[in-house]
Amino acid sequence: MSAPLVLPRRVVLGVSGGIAAYKTAFLVRELVKAGADVQVVMTPSAHDFITPLTLSTLSGKPVLTDLFVHDGSGRWNDHVHLARWADLVLIAPASANTLAKMAHGECDNLLLAVFLSATCPVFVAPAMDLEMYRDRSTQHNLELLRQRGVGTIGPEEGDLASGLMGLGRMTEPAAIVRQLCEPLLGASPLGGPQCARYRRADTGSH
Repeated sequence: MSAPLVLPRRVVLGVSGGIAAYKTAFLVRELVKAGADVQVVMTPSAHDFITPLTLSTLSGKPVLTDLFVHDGSGRWNDHVHLARWADLVLIAPASANTLAKMAHGECDNLLLAVFLSATCPVFVAPAMDLEMYRDRSTQHNLELLRQRGVGTIGPEEGDLASGLMGLGRMTEPAAIVRQLCEPLLGASPLGGPQCARYRRADTGSH
């Protein structure tokens, strides 16, 4: 039997707008179970698909969306501090719109500001319909991000929200967490002995 994944790291989980955002409840739970300290940052459109209250309850932290706190206090959410705090930025689901903005350096929300300020490993888990994913502009944007060191997880083939079957389905939360301990991260601040022990246990070696 495989040992549980241990990932005691600080993770900024970015959630963009798309039907796959409902899976982020399970993703937060998997990350927390693995020992991660999770700060969720949502784009404004992500609120249409899952409530901040759900993700705040599961992560144990208030969900952040806006650069400025709209309570008359003049406070703001410091994107530079968030980026420096994180050992990993994971954007899941990553919509075609968010991927395009990331690839072209746009910065019109808190999540994109954190991404542009990050010096830690960044991963995206794309999720969109088949034709959107296959479109040349989306593939070009993903290639630009890979060239800049952004890791990609998925997408997978399966049933899509449109009713079609094909590539574009977000990788399942448990599989995303497992892939964060792949050899790519073994020597990085995110990896280390915890991930090495997990890989040995997962292959049945002792």
